[in-house]
Amino acid sequence: MPMRYLIAVFAALSIASAQTPGRPAAAPPDPAKIAHLLETGHCSDALPLSKRAYAHSTDADLKRRMGTGAVHCAMALNDTVAAADFIGILNRDFPSDPDILYLAVHTYSDLSLRASQTLLFTNPGAYQVHELNAEAMETQQKWDEAAEEYRAVLQANPQLPGIHYRLGRLILSKPETPTTKADARKEFEEELRINPSNAGAEFVLAELARQNENYPEAVDRFTRATRLDAMFADAFIGLGRSLLDSDRAADAITPLVRATKLQPENPTAHFLLANAYRRCGRQSDANRETEAHRVTSEKARQTTDDLKKAVTGTGGNQR
Repeated sequence: MPMRYLIAVFAALSIASAQTPGRPAAAPPDPAKIAHLLETGHCSDALPLSKRAYAHSTDADLKRRMGTGAVHCAMALNDTVAAADFIGILNRDFPSDPDILYLAVHTYSDLSLRASQTLLFTNPGAYQVHELNAEAMETQQKWDEAAEEYRAVLQANPQLPGIHYRLGRLILSKPETPTTKADARKEFEEELRINPSNAGAEFVLAELARQNENYPEAVDRFTRATRLDAMFADAFIGLGRSLLDSDRAADAITPLVRATKLQPENPTAHFLLANAYRRCGRQSDANRETEAHRVTSEKARQTTDDLKKAVTGTGGNQR
């Protein structure tokens, strides 16, 4: 049989196969039933069906119940992937729900703890264990112990990016001594030797230069930081401030406009931009940014007051 006829036969069989009715698709699982199974601990049976049931539910309360139950079941089964997936889904669908946010805090904390325990048990000699120890020491402000752990990391892996940056940051966190800034500068410069794309190291070196009124170096380094990270709002603010201090107000406008777009609620960015506009004779623009500075400053103060009240329990109706 000629080849063209064989091709035609196979094509006809393929079309017929595609048109042949197959088995009907399985009905989606009952969301209410799945929610009940999740909440009553039938995790192995319900968890594999929970995503499909969630997707087919239109009841917000039922979705919250299913999602929350799925997270608890996933953690109970040590299925960290499913737990993280459902936290992501719940955060997407209920972004401001306090119960969901509370659940996310504890779930991510538990996931972090489990991952660190697994790392410790499976690779006790890994340099990453020293990194975790150093980070824990930093949170407790145990600067010397943290530095010792970071030095252990470098002993195991001298060219590891990020460690000299952390050491430099740690040095600046300690009570200042006559050599603090020089010691920190050495660490940041070494970091850039290992990893020239570290925008954070460039930023801190730029800020140190600005504080020493070395504005040409500050401008150069802030500029590099903004090129390494186009979302680095503080670097744009630092660049604008340094240009203003160098009597280059016109040049300061562009980075400061960028800063206000990245952080529209940052009063400092609006204040500096208003100053730049004023020096360039753009009074109407300066007035607009001055008003933005006033509004954002007031919002910042109100947020601080609200946080203090929330922490101290003051304000509102007292019983």
